[in-house]
Amino acid sequence: MARQVKRAFKYRFYPTNEQAAELSRTFGCVRLVYNKALEERTRVWCEEQGRVSYVQSSAALTQWKKTEELAFLTEVSSVPLQQALRHLQTAFGDFFAQRAKYPRFKSRKKSRASAEYTRSAFTWRDGQLILAKMAGALDIRWSRPLPEGSESTTVTVSRDAAGRWFVSLLCDDRIAPPPATKNAVGIDAGITSLVTLSTGEKVTNPRHERRDRARLARAQRELSRKAKGSANREKACRKVARVRARIADRRRDFLHKLSTRLVRENQTVVIEDLTVRNLLKNGGLARAISDASWTQLRSMLEYKCAWYGRELVVIDRWFPSSKLCGACGTVAAKMPLNVREWTCDCGAVHDRDINAARNIKAAGLAVSACGDGVRPQGSTPGGQSSVKQEPPRATAGIPRLRRGGSQAVTAPGAGP
Repeated sequence: MARQVKRAFKYRFYPTNEQAAELSRTFGCVRLVYNKALEERTRVWCEEQGRVSYVQSSAALTQWKKTEELAFLTEVSSVPLQQALRHLQTAFGDFFAQRAKYPRFKSRKKSRASAEYTRSAFTWRDGQLILAKMAGALDIRWSRPLPEGSESTTVTVSRDAAGRWFVSLLCDDRIAPPPATKNAVGIDAGITSLVTLSTGEKVTNPRHERRDRARLARAQRELSRKAKGSANREKACRKVARVRARIADRRRDFLHKLSTRLVRENQTVVIEDLTVRNLLKNGGLARAISDASWTQLRSMLEYKCAWYGRELVVIDRWFPSSKLCGACGTVAAKMPLNVREWTCDCGAVHDRDINAARNIKAAGLAVSACGDGVRPQGSTPGGQSSVKQEPPRATAGIPRLRRGGSQAVTAPGAGP
C-alpha cells in the first residue's frame, strides 16, 4: 500500500535582474525581522524575566512597519516575514525541549539566504510559479516531474553561497513500497571504506573533498590575496563557494544512491549510534570524517526507511563491535586503529570491518526482537578505546547572554 508523505522537490531557477533584486530584498528583510524578534525576546527575558509569544512578535512586526526607520518592510511580501517569526518560535520550542541550542542571530554572509511562501503568497498556474509582488513567473528547470494531482503547500526560495538560485516545493506524495524482503544488513561506517556491510561488501569511500582539494586550495589562496570589501574579493568568495558546492553535490548524490540501494534491498538496516561531533575533535581524522559525512547518511536512512516501510535499528554507541569476536563472543582487551585484521584466541581470523558489521547486525536483530532501548550484552562504557566510541558528554546549558557589559546566566529549561 502506497504511503502518503510530505516531500520537497527542489529545482534550480534563473531569475531576471528584477526578480533577483526583489528576492534579495526579501532575504534581507527576513533576516532583519528574525534577528530583531530574537533580540527582543532575549531582552525581555534578561531584563524582565518574561517571555514573548509568536502573537506578540507578530504584533510588534506590524508596529515596526509603521515606523519611518523600518517602513521598507512593507515593500516585500508579508508572508515570508511572518514565516520567519514562526521559524523563530519553532527554534525556541526545540530549545525548551532540549533538542537544540539557544537560537542564534542570522548573519548576512554565513547564514542561508532563503524566504518561505505559503499558499496565499504564490500562484501555481499552467506549470508556472508566480510569487507575491513578483513580475512574471520564475524560469525553473524542471529536472523531474511533480506528483500528479498534488498541490504545493509551501514554496521556499533560496540562494547559496555560489550564487545559485533554488526553489523547493513541498507537496503530498504517494510512495509505493518496494518488493517485500526478509534481508537484514549491518553497516559499519569507516574512512577507508565508507561503509562495510555484514554481507562482506565494502563500499569504497569516494573522498570527494580530497579529489578537489588542490582546486579548493588554489581558490582559497586567490581569495586570501584580495582586499577585504573589494569586488574582486566577492568574486573570489563565489569561486571558493562553487568548488565547495561541487564537492557537496557529488557527495550528496553518492549518499542518496547508496542509502536508497540499502533500503530497497533490506527489510532491516542496523547502524551504530556514532557521536560524530566528538569524533571531529580528533585532529588527525577530522577532515576525513567530515568528508565521509556519516551523519548525512544516517539522516537519509532514517527518512527513507520511514518512507518505504523498512526498519532502522540503531544500536548503542558503546557496543564493542570491533573488539567482539563473532565466533566465540570474546571481547579483545585492545584494538588499535592500525589493526585491520586480527586473530581471536579461539583461532578465528577476522577482518576488522566485516566482523564489526556482522556484530552490528546480530546486535540489531537482538534489539529488534527484544524492543527499543535494549543495550546489547557486553556494551559497557568502561574501557572503550575505539575512535568511534567516546565518553558521554555533559549536556550544555543555555549560553551566557551579554548585554551592556553584564552577564545574565539562565538555567536549563528557562528562557524567552
